[in-house]
Amino acid sequence: MTASFKGLVTALLAFGFFSTHDAVIKALGGSYPVFQIIFFSMLFAFVPMSIIMLADKAVDNFRPHHPWLILLRSLLAILAMSCGFYAFTVLPLAEVYALLFAMPLLVTVLSVPLLGETVRLQRWAAVVIGLAGVLVVLRPGVGELTLGHAAGLTAAFASALSSILVRKIGGEERSAVLILYPMLVSMLAMSLTLPAVYVPVELGDLGLMAMIGFLSVIAQLCTIFAYRAAPAAFVAPIQYSQILWATLYGAVFFAETPDIYVAIGSSIIIMSGIFVVWRESQENVSKRTPVLKTANPRFDTGPQPK
Repeated sequence: MTASFKGLVTALLAFGFFSTHDAVIKALGGSYPVFQIIFFSMLFAFVPMSIIMLADKAVDNFRPHHPWLILLRSLLAILAMSCGFYAFTVLPLAEVYALLFAMPLLVTVLSVPLLGETVRLQRWAAVVIGLAGVLVVLRPGVGELTLGHAAGLTAAFASALSSILVRKIGGEERSAVLILYPMLVSMLAMSLTLPAVYVPVELGDLGLMAMIGFLSVIAQLCTIFAYRAAPAAFVAPIQYSQILWATLYGAVFFAETPDIYVAIGSSIIIMSGIFVVWRESQENVSKRTPVLKTANPRFDTGPQPK
């Protein structure tokens, strides 16, 4: 088995774990506030992630070079998680993914004013077509636009801004810093909301919240391995396999069937996203610069650990 094939298989597993993570969030969303689910899932994820990061003995492991930008990225992570978790609790899984898949397109748009990058005509065309796919999913004037739709798009936008920050400072900050500080800030922020929103947790549901946290860690580790084993241009498009998991989980556990608008819009967004990733990889190869590696398109955790 070649390294690239192992990377592709591991990426499929990673995004399958992420999709399972999202399905569990949806299952809990009817009984518990989003902020409470985030707090406990982050708490359970913090323990194994901390052990992994502490294994790196570098002296400056947790000292940020850009503390204010790290804080901004942490706040964006809170916004992306809160909106993403909420969208999963109120919308069909496949519909949420269709909105979140706009993130790579938004990264391309934002990279021009915020990073001064040059985007050529073909990528602009793909972005415009992909955003048209978002409109097909939302079908304004035909379907009802809800707070869940706004939350899904906000999560995609916040994740895109977070990815832009990673492009800006990722070469100077250790991955441990990019992962640890958003986790700590998120747990602190969510803990402040608990007195107002807390609902007593049944033991079985606490186990499901722990499952969310551990699935997140396992999925991120699998993604790291995938990017180390295979080229980013091969791995990144596999994130779109989540739409298949969403359709399966939605049908089996939540009696959801994506309508024709979601199916068509998702196809447009996915094809546009794959083209954008491929074109960017080609341009970056010619410049000998790395392609952005994102473990989770919604709640970006930065590049693979150094």
